[in-house]
Formats: sequence, C-alpha cells, structure tokens
Amino acid sequence: MNRDEMVSVAESYITGLGSGDFSDVPFAEDVSYESPLTPRLQGREAIDFLSGLFPLMRGSEILQHIVEGEYIASLFILHTPNGKTHVFDKFRVVQGKLKEINPYYDPTVLNEAVRSL
Repeated sequence: MNRDEMVSVAESYITGLGSGDFSDVPFAEDVSYESPLTPRLQGREAIDFLSGLFPLMRGSEILQHIVEGEYIASLFILHTPNGKTHVFDKFRVVQGKLKEINPYYDPTVLNEAVRSL
C-alpha cells in the first residue's frame, strides 16, 4: 500500500471514532485493540468496546501522520462534552485492513466525560 492508502485507513477510523460511525472503517476480522489502560481485545470484542465510546465523542481533528511499512502513527484530537484530549495512536494496516490499534492518551478528559453521562 502507498502512503495515501495507509493514511486513508487511519483517517477512516479516527473520523469514525469522532463521529460515532465505524461503517467506513475497513477493520480486519481479527483487529486488535490494546492500550496501557485496556488489556488486549480482539475482533468483534474490540470493535464493540470502541463503539461503546461513541456517546462520549463530539468530533475529531487530525493533526499528523507518520507512515513506515505496515505501520502508521497518528496524532489527533478527540472532542468530548468535557473538553478535548490529544491522542497518539499506532496502527498496523495489512492488505488495506486495520489490523492493530494501540492508543496513547491522557484519560482524564474521557474519564470526566464518562462520569458526566
């Protein structure tokens, strides 16, 4: 895949997360999600976990991408009812499918948004 195709996959996920709609995200069947705060989730369990964040999201702003081989690192902002948080995600894209998601962020804003629901 070329750089633009890799970026397109990552942006579909970031935009989908921010807007509450993953219908355009090309998830691999065995996609995995793992963060410093969340143990590894895989497949439908990972997608369902991420979809559970939709009520907290009020949009996203993409700032930068770094692409190397099958990996793309993206810096973006997620907007919530309690403010915004900067996120740095490492993705792995294989044959056009989003295979791995590893986010790094300060959970303070998201935790406050959860408490306000």
